[in-house]
Amino acid sequence: MPPLAATTNVSRSARTRERILTVSLALFNALGEANVTTGHIADELNISPGNLYYHFRNKDEIIHHLFADFEQKIDVGPAGLEDAASAMEDLWLYLHLMFERIWEYRFLYRNLDDLLTRDSKLKSHFNIIIGHKREAVISMSFALVGAGAMRADEDEIKALAENVLVVASYWLNYEHLRAPKVNVKMGGAEDSIQAEKHLTRGVYQVMALIAPFLQAGAKEHLNYLKSNYLE
Repeated sequence: MPPLAATTNVSRSARTRERILTVSLALFNALGEANVTTGHIADELNISPGNLYYHFRNKDEIIHHLFADFEQKIDVGPAGLEDAASAMEDLWLYLHLMFERIWEYRFLYRNLDDLLTRDSKLKSHFNIIIGHKREAVISMSFALVGAGAMRADEDEIKALAENVLVVASYWLNYEHLRAPKVNVKMGGAEDSIQAEKHLTRGVYQVMALIAPFLQAGAKEHLNYLKSNYLE
């Protein structure tokens, strides 16, 4: 059994690593990853740069750890869609959960092209995520067809999946263009409300891509969801 002092040091080290990741994520989200240095992170934590480098060799290593967390959290598949009545609710919930993860790690998406150009490992892993999400959208679309909630052929479904991923991947950039303050650091109740509105708008824009393929009952339910969550 290791000495108590050794166990305490390991625990303290783990807590410091977690604090570094938490603060780095907040700074990256608030200011943009390109505008944050390891010096900024150390200052925010009130630790020396040497202490930070003991846990992470550089900023890229911090980004890789945050990306690994994001990759794990966003790797959630949709629930099985069994009938038209529940299909739209389940799809709305799945998309909302996906946008929540994107918002939580929004610095990745706000600076997506630059990050992936600089780091081939991140690009490879991001392509895997995109592939999984593409297959999930295709699977959900076929399930909606089977449930009688949607009418589309295979080619239309594949094109729809690509369009959904384009909107999901670049929605943050569009929102930032329309309302630059959308990327500010979340804090009080008003900020949380604004973040929720951002998420709901993103979900609805994706659903709007699907809307032309929906059958009457499912389309009516989409309008119901819009009136309850968006307006």
